Amino acid sequence: MVEDRITDGKRIGQLFASELTGLERGALGAVSVEDAEPDVEPTAEGAFAFRIAADGDALGTVSVTETTARLELSRSTAFESERGDVTVEEEGRVVVAHSGAAVKALVDAVAASLQ
Repeated sequence: MVEDRITDGKRIGQLFASELTGLERGALGAVSVEDAEPDVEPTAEGAFAFRIAADGDALGTVSVTETTARLELSRSTAFESERGDVTVEEEGRVVVAHSGAAVKALVDAVAASLQ
């Protein structure tokens, strides 16, 4: 059983960006990472890490704190999560990943924003 858990916000953001750029299925295949800041230094308020777009249309931004990656979508979604390491705020418009494993929930939130 793996006991190590990724809780570094910058690393969570990097995992999320990698996951998005590797997607090639359905509508998620059109999603891109833009204006990435590879040397971003996490802040308490959340430092800008990158933007997310699909076919040139802005979907949202990602910022990182010391322990989280925060996805702020351009519009509300019906996205919800029962994961303990994911916080959903503002009617599904803001999704916060508190671990590397929670990156899948961020991808699901992006997918929900495309519907």
